[in-house]
Amino acid sequence: MIKDIFREYDIRGLVGKELNDASVKAIGKALGEQIKKRGAKRVSVGYDARTHAPMLFSALVSGLNAEGLELFDIGLAPTPVGYFSVFSGEFDANVMITGSHNPKEYNGFKITIGTDSFFGKDLEALGAAVEGMLKADPSSAKIPTDNRAKKFDILSKYEDFYVKNFSHLKGFALPFVCDFGNGAAGVAASRIIKALNLNAKMLYAQPDGNFPNHHPDPSVEANLADLKADLKASGAKIGFGFDGDGDRIAVLCGERSIKGDELAYLYALNMKNPRVLGEVKCSQNMYDEINKLGSAFMGKTGHSNIKKAMKELNIDMAAEVSGHIFFKERYFGFDDALYAMVRALELLYKGIDFESELNKLPKLYSTDEIKVEATESTKFAVIERIKAELKNADLPEILDIVDIDGLRVRFEAGWALVRASNTTPVLVTRFEASSERDLADIQERFSKLIYKVKAEF
Repeated sequence: MIKDIFREYDIRGLVGKELNDASVKAIGKALGEQIKKRGAKRVSVGYDARTHAPMLFSALVSGLNAEGLELFDIGLAPTPVGYFSVFSGEFDANVMITGSHNPKEYNGFKITIGTDSFFGKDLEALGAAVEGMLKADPSSAKIPTDNRAKKFDILSKYEDFYVKNFSHLKGFALPFVCDFGNGAAGVAASRIIKALNLNAKMLYAQPDGNFPNHHPDPSVEANLADLKADLKASGAKIGFGFDGDGDRIAVLCGERSIKGDELAYLYALNMKNPRVLGEVKCSQNMYDEINKLGSAFMGKTGHSNIKKAMKELNIDMAAEVSGHIFFKERYFGFDDALYAMVRALELLYKGIDFESELNKLPKLYSTDEIKVEATESTKFAVIERIKAELKNADLPEILDIVDIDGLRVRFEAGWALVRASNTTPVLVTRFEASSERDLADIQERFSKLIYKVKAEF
């Protein structure tokens, strides 16, 4: 069913099978109706490096044109540049055609109207409308091909922002390495690096939707192999890896791969009374240490949920463990890996030593995300059943349960997390403790509970 590609945060599906001329024209028309309802008129449309972007652009714009909107083609660019086109006041809405870090046969759409993400129930309703349109007329005959859109150079304005706001970094001589994985981030980063005269070596900066060197997902350790090798060979102090559409960053420093929650702590060192939002997967260290500098808050995973919470709680910065970093302090409040990179360089410029600062934190032991297969129809029910059985389960004494996004269960020696993914049919788990022994104990006992409950469905 076509509505299944309408996920919690964006639209994502297989090109040809789920995203084709007819379905994408219908998405454009139905979305155009929603954009108009919200009083928006000027819409920017951009795309990442994937090979099917031109076809999807033509179909989407045809649907949007059918609703009489004023459309602008901002070209191949990272997703945050699309956000920037709206938050900077140039446009009323933006649609980025992007498959993010998904395999190359996928693509999709990230939508912003005003300064709000279009997600959750709005996307669900859009999916139902598109499905209704396609049932009424499975062909695209009622929506003519009309791919008119004015060219607009948003990248120059994006570059100007960095030149103006980071002039103090111009000529900073510290060597660093970037791996763009042939994604979209290289087109913007190369301009910023040149404009600020930074000492960067750029790997795979040329966009190529076939991703010939490695897949652009820096959360997978294997995809960082070339970056690690170049850092070791060159002696550069720091390296940055980017995902396919440039909204997620990986940071390597020495032998350490710095997670998003650790980055949040480092950034907070250069902020006055910071109000920082983390997700349920973040280390307890992040919350405890940032509370010494300002205030830390825990919220739901997902860029749309985070942007909403940032407005409600007046947040300066937010972070996901996966490397999505959102700055409101001195920026606009959306996740932008290039901005996160430049803010990291600024910390180094000011003499903050990443490894030294992180080594000062209490020693904790944690797992990466561990995914447990589930089904779309049962994954949320499994979470509810686990919650009901916590009291009688073979677990250490429970001190606290946070249920804003799945279950984060805190014990004296650490915590366990299980949540249903909003985008895939899996349960996501993570564990942290003050010793390796406690980590193994918590993980083993909590995992037994998860598998026991899952087997009942």
